[in-house]
Amino acid sequence: MSIDASQIIFGGASLSSVGGGYGMGEIDNPRVLIEAALDQGIKLFDTAPIYGFNQSEQTLGQNLSSDIRESVKIISKAGVSWHDNKRVNLSNDPKVIQSMLEESLNNLDTDYIDIYMTHWPDSKVDIRRPLEVLKKAQDQGKIMSIGMCNTNSEDLLKAKEVCDIEYIQSECNLFQNKFESLAKDLKSSNIKTMGWGTFDKGILAGTVKTDRKFDKYDCRSWAPWWKKSNWKEKVKLADKINRETNGELFNCALQYSLSHSHYSICGFKSVEQLMQTVECAKDEIDYSLIEKALHFARA
Repeated sequence: MSIDASQIIFGGASLSSVGGGYGMGEIDNPRVLIEAALDQGIKLFDTAPIYGFNQSEQTLGQNLSSDIRESVKIISKAGVSWHDNKRVNLSNDPKVIQSMLEESLNNLDTDYIDIYMTHWPDSKVDIRRPLEVLKKAQDQGKIMSIGMCNTNSEDLLKAKEVCDIEYIQSECNLFQNKFESLAKDLKSSNIKTMGWGTFDKGILAGTVKTDRKFDKYDCRSWAPWWKKSNWKEKVKLADKINRETNGELFNCALQYSLSHSHYSICGFKSVEQLMQTVECAKDEIDYSLIEKALHFARA
């Protein structure tokens, strides 16, 4: 099986770079990286205010020139932001959603956002309330399509009362596929799926080893969620998968994601990484290798 570069989404979290937030460390010149993606046929760019204290959105806005704006699609999200003390704030309060949408339009230097999503469910707010804000913005032409990230069956059912949900983002990789819990909801719908965590923060790309030292700009050097995770055990599993698939870990990870979602979000820190992903996408791979990789990943 093989995929097309148009199915790869540029993961804008990498554009956080040295800005903090969820950046994975220093990257190549953002303009060069974005232009390389465009040259390879990548037309979807994913971002969010939480990525680097707005830096990801601002960098993307500064580097998508007006002459190509109509040929690309920008994806952004609302509901997750930063407190002044740099702690994460999750709120789907309609006022927050409205404010974040306006801020994103300003950060991205655009009149509209192609796909705008609620970022995470908020147990304190009925999902229909923020979606009413997005539906109004859609009617005003500020957003083209509405989506939901990390959602669940209950919220999807409620959403139908307010608007059409055209896209869903969820974690989708060899270790975990959140779309599986939404299989019944997605089976009879026209919703397009976008898988994030394709390489699970570099583990399934083979670039993270148990002795890896992360630079000070890399959130993996300080983030509590990373330190508390079982990432070293995952690295050992990834190494085993790589051996058992004759060095095809990266290829299996990418092709698994694309075979279980319409689009795959991939973060790039360099043109070299971008090209590796695009070239890998063109390769044919025996699906039995992916099944073998999955067996060891879920063991």
